[in-house]
Amino acid sequence: MFKSGAARLAALDLVPTSARAVLGYYADTGEFDYRSLRLQQRVESTTEAMVRDAFAAVEAAIAAEFDVEFVEFSYDTKLVLPAELTLGYLYRHGDDDMRGEAVTRLVIEALIDGDMRDAINDDEFDDFEVDFAITDDDRRRVAEIAQQTLKDRVEEQFQAYPDSVRAAYDWAVEISERHQTEDERFRELMAAATDGDEGARDRIRETYKFARFEDPPALFGADEVDLPYLKTQYDRVGVIYDGMIEMYREAGLAIEDAFKKSIVFAIIGAQIWLDDVDDYRADRREGQLTPVTAEYLLADDAAAAADSVVDISKRYLDLAKDHATAVDSTLTGIGAEYIYQSGSPEVLPRG
Repeated sequence: MFKSGAARLAALDLVPTSARAVLGYYADTGEFDYRSLRLQQRVESTTEAMVRDAFAAVEAAIAAEFDVEFVEFSYDTKLVLPAELTLGYLYRHGDDDMRGEAVTRLVIEALIDGDMRDAINDDEFDDFEVDFAITDDDRRRVAEIAQQTLKDRVEEQFQAYPDSVRAAYDWAVEISERHQTEDERFRELMAAATDGDEGARDRIRETYKFARFEDPPALFGADEVDLPYLKTQYDRVGVIYDGMIEMYREAGLAIEDAFKKSIVFAIIGAQIWLDDVDDYRADRREGQLTPVTAEYLLADDAAAAADSVVDISKRYLDLAKDHATAVDSTLTGIGAEYIYQSGSPEVLPRG
């Protein structure tokens, strides 16, 4: 009775998303862990302080460059949630909180550094914000200073760890960047399929939706390697967080494979369910192949495409919750449910 009531409450838009996530996770699993709520507060306060410290260094560098006394800098990134969840896992399962926090600081700054680098390479500067008037050229300079400052901090922190920690990070970045080089080929396939080329649709199905790993990661079981879009989305975003967990492991911190799976599946689910759904119309207009635009090319009609997107996204997020529950990481399960509750499938066309 309580679980069914929680499910009904989780479906109400009037209930805050964070509360719906807790209720939805309880409805699915029967797990309601008060400790996870306190743990979330601890994790958030710790990681927020880490980001503030990093940005304080950025602010000092910008102030010196522009000869101003004080600068407030902000940068919008959602990349650090998996690091927060990993720190929560370590708080709950680890023996050395201080070592876990130190690696998390390195991971968070490395993730933001990489995100900033990608933004600069793509000439995207809107997320780099300061509290004084700047020109477009100034904004580019602000971005360059911010990224260089974080890069220097990351390089300094790497010195405290074995070379294998850096190798894990570099391995993940290399695979992700290699995937980006495929973007033009995917755009060509999408353009051809949009023009009615059935052969292009077949190639999207074979080389994008059901692409095969040449050497499947040991992380995935035989029942998981055939998930739709797994290879392309693992190479696109999942591998970064596979590498993130390996950084922790190479630093001497024990993390179970099931937890790593929960993080990787959650981030792939989030990429499709949040970013790709929200960006569908822009991606379709700009010829960007994503799991969402692909489904609209492969499905029989718009309604079937929308339903398929929902089903695929939910499958990834359900797997994330299942694996989180298996290793007693309630916070991660709630995080996956939060992603699901934050989605906006109503923006997808159905006719």
